[in-house]
Amino acid sequence: MAMKAQIHTDSQGNIIVHMSGGLDYENSIPLRQELTDLSTKNPTCTITLDMNSLDFVGSSGIGIFVETLHILNKNKAQIKLSNVKTEFLKVFKLYNFDAFKLMENEFDTDETENLNQKFGNRKQTFQN
Repeated sequence: MAMKAQIHTDSQGNIIVHMSGGLDYENSIPLRQELTDLSTKNPTCTITLDMNSLDFVGSSGIGIFVETLHILNKNKAQIKLSNVKTEFLKVFKLYNFDAFKLMENEFDTDETENLNQKFGNRKQTFQN
C-alpha cells in the first residue's frame, strides 16, 4: 500500500507532515530519510506527524517508524504525533513505545479517560 505525505509549514516555522495511505516496510525507509533531512535542515522547529489519514500500519513498517522516532528524538523532543488512531496506539504498545509522550494535546476529557482506561493512566500527559 502506498503512503503519501504532504509537508506544510505553519506561521511559526514548525512543520506538519500529513500522512495518508499505509505505512509498511517499503515506505518506512524513505519516510525515515525524509524525516531525518527535515530534522537536520530545521533543527529548532517542531515536526508534527499528522496520522489522521493513515489507514494501515504494517508490523514491519511500524518497527522502523518507532526506531526512527527514537533516533530523531534522542537529544530533544522535536517530533510530535497528532491524530493517532486507537488501533495504532495498540500496535505502538506492542513495540513498548509510549506514543502518549509524543502526542499533542488533542483529546477532550471523555476521550482521554477512555484512552487512559485502555492504555494506562497517563493524565500528566493531557491537560484539560
